[in-house]
Amino acid sequence: MLNGIWLALILAAVICAALTGTMPNVTDSAITAAKEAITLAIGLSGVMTLWLGMMRLAEKSGLVALLSRFLRPLLTRLFPEVPAGHPAMGAMAMNMAANMLGLGNAATPLGIRAMQNLATLNRHPGTASNSMCTFLAINTSSIQLIPATAIAILSAAGAKEPTAIVGTAFLATVCAFTVAITSVKFLEKLPFFQIKEAATDAPTPEAQAADTLPAEVTFPPLTGWKMLALIAFFTLMIYAGVSLMAANSTQTWADFIKHPNFAAVLIGFAKAISVLAIPLLLAFFPLYAAMRGVAVYEEFVEGAKEGFQVAVRIMPFLVGMLVAIGMLRGSGAITMVQNWLAPALNVIHFPPELVPLVLMRPLSGSGATGIFAELVKSFGPDSLITRTAGTIIGSTETTFYVLTVYFGAVAIKRARHAVVAGLMADLTGIIASVAICRLVFG
Repeated sequence: MLNGIWLALILAAVICAALTGTMPNVTDSAITAAKEAITLAIGLSGVMTLWLGMMRLAEKSGLVALLSRFLRPLLTRLFPEVPAGHPAMGAMAMNMAANMLGLGNAATPLGIRAMQNLATLNRHPGTASNSMCTFLAINTSSIQLIPATAIAILSAAGAKEPTAIVGTAFLATVCAFTVAITSVKFLEKLPFFQIKEAATDAPTPEAQAADTLPAEVTFPPLTGWKMLALIAFFTLMIYAGVSLMAANSTQTWADFIKHPNFAAVLIGFAKAISVLAIPLLLAFFPLYAAMRGVAVYEEFVEGAKEGFQVAVRIMPFLVGMLVAIGMLRGSGAITMVQNWLAPALNVIHFPPELVPLVLMRPLSGSGATGIFAELVKSFGPDSLITRTAGTIIGSTETTFYVLTVYFGAVAIKRARHAVVAGLMADLTGIIASVAICRLVFG
């Protein structure tokens, strides 16, 4: 399926450029996209090196196992092929938590680590397993508690209620998540997407060992000065968070007590989370690991070594996909589709102005953000179209980028039903966003 999609993007761009005379734009876009792909991979290598090192500390200190046990009832139902004590469970749990909080810089490396762990259980290298497809579908439809990017753009544009989209985005992501899980579980049973077992197929050594995983390491509870140190650390973080909320809120605490304005407080909370979350994690992981007797610097370096290698592995995948997307954008095909669909969309009360955003969102995160910023300027930060666009940004994902990075990291070439499930989740998020926003703001 990826072969067909990639070829279709390139052919559509060239054909559209030939019809509209935009062939020079396609050439420039292809070259620019190739450069941007390498730049993106190099930039991603630094982020991955950092977070894979932190992931190592979380694993060695027992934090990953603790989170895995907490989410085990849910994860064992979503991933029945993965043994309960497998490292993939903890990595997936941490990735989901990061996605829900909008911590994209942390979520991607953690997701790649989870995909690598799932690859050790894959009997068919190069072909996505059911667990891999399910995990990708979850990432393309992750429930968002705080759509920080959209809120930041609306706030900068002077919106009266930039956090008004928090509730609508949450409801839309719930709809998208439900469809993603339902579709990926249904599609994996269809004959077209099932993997044909060969007589020579055999589990990898890691997969064989997964059935006899060692007992989970348990740590004694922290007591004495260690517990006091943790309490002091979180007290300091709470103080920093409250200070950030007060600095970023449009209403003082005294005014809030007299005339509560929860939207103003939520703005401060969202900004405080976006500023404080990363420093908190970067300090907490080494602190907790040190209290568990882990040699924090040595283990961090061991985990970080893998970051650059993964970035190199995904470079060809990124170049191929981003060049195809760049050519499509440069050809003007998206504008052409918008013009074709406008009459039909007016009939079903779908704003045609949102078509470029809808088409761009699964392909490019930065492109979709740019289109959203243009909509804010054109229609105002408090208009129905702008709020609907912000809800779409907060409730959908850049599906092809996620697929390229996650599957590229483990050299998956046959994505099976992952693409279909991810796009169905995106479509559901878009439809739900329009319907919910029309009901709430219309």
